[in-house]
Amino acid sequence: MFSASSLLTTVVLALAVSANPILVRDSPVTLPLARRLNTTSVHNVIRHDLTRAKYLRTRGAAVAQGFSVDAAEAAAAASIVGVPVDNQVVTYIASVGVGSPATTYELLVDTGSSNTWVGAGTKYAVTSTSVKTSNKVSVTYGSGSFSGTEYTDTVTLASNLVIPAQSIGVASTSSGFSGTDGILGIGPTILTQGTLSPATSTLIPTVTDNAFSLGLITANQIGISFEPTTVESVVNGELSFGGVDTTKYTGSITYAPLTTTSPASYYWGINQSITYGTSTSILTSTAGIVDTGTTLLYIATDAYNRYKTATGAVLDSTTGLLRITSAQYASLKSLFFTINGATFEFTANAQIWPRSLNSAIGGTSSNIYLVVYDIGTNTGAGLDFINGYAFLERFYTVFDTANKRVGFATTPYTTATTN
Repeated sequence: MFSASSLLTTVVLALAVSANPILVRDSPVTLPLARRLNTTSVHNVIRHDLTRAKYLRTRGAAVAQGFSVDAAEAAAAASIVGVPVDNQVVTYIASVGVGSPATTYELLVDTGSSNTWVGAGTKYAVTSTSVKTSNKVSVTYGSGSFSGTEYTDTVTLASNLVIPAQSIGVASTSSGFSGTDGILGIGPTILTQGTLSPATSTLIPTVTDNAFSLGLITANQIGISFEPTTVESVVNGELSFGGVDTTKYTGSITYAPLTTTSPASYYWGINQSITYGTSTSILTSTAGIVDTGTTLLYIATDAYNRYKTATGAVLDSTTGLLRITSAQYASLKSLFFTINGATFEFTANAQIWPRSLNSAIGGTSSNIYLVVYDIGTNTGAGLDFINGYAFLERFYTVFDTANKRVGFATTPYTTATTN
């Protein structure tokens, strides 16, 4: 049975296609991303990330245990009641057009959610292509949320990638998104279930899903390129729809199947292990997620304690991060991530916060802070690591919906010493 809202979306999409014949493009279509350091929130980088991790873990676990999506959402929201709302610290922003003529919105790129919405900053402009549905929409992100109304509208990702009748949320209220206009959600479609009301069981196709189903791109996948930087704001990322950008990585791409271990299986989850140097085991093979909505690299508590011992790091009371001395940094060994049989080296430089940005996190300019932190639960919780920006800025990443896998490759910045 189709819900009325689903049928409306289908009819609108069909009419839009018939009125505007769609041409199949050569994939991939690329969209530049701007990296920003939110200096109003950097002091709360750990709190933001851990609140998000707790929310994702609780929601995924509740679904895996047989709770309805609505009940899982309620349980996850209850798990973070009373936690202050923080803006995301490191963000990658895509300029996305909505409507015709298009209004440009600055949207966070998020692989940990799948709803696309606007209105947190720049208000939604109704145009000739705007169609209001009968649904309300609401999403909680851990540290931040929005609620409003569902529309379908034309979404312009690039001049040669224009998606008609894309479902979008139009926020009437939002928190935790100052300085941005909303989110471009590119996670698994299942994450949209329960976000609409009254059509709570309806899944919302993401922009990638619709672009592929309309023949605008030739593969249902996304490639993401991030780069380490020492400045607060710079355009140095790229999102490619429908394929990979071979100029952004070196060697070949190693693919890992999505994990079957919950709650990581609810997101872009994979299995991996981590060693410090060539022989010190930090994290045994276990499930976790790859997430553009997380700033640091998080590992299970027992793994974090082993890492802390191996590096000799101490907890810095000012920033909340681990701190090492210059002598310890000189002898800091690489972390080696083993993913589906392939090994990826996370160098000593990759493990530290950019020293030129120490003051932005309330740190001392001469100190050296590590970007590895405690996720808050021991190995075996089903979501034992989060590979956030700190990891993704060193490796090209492919989110392949069609083949249910995530790919990784080295880049010219894998061994950069910019930090």
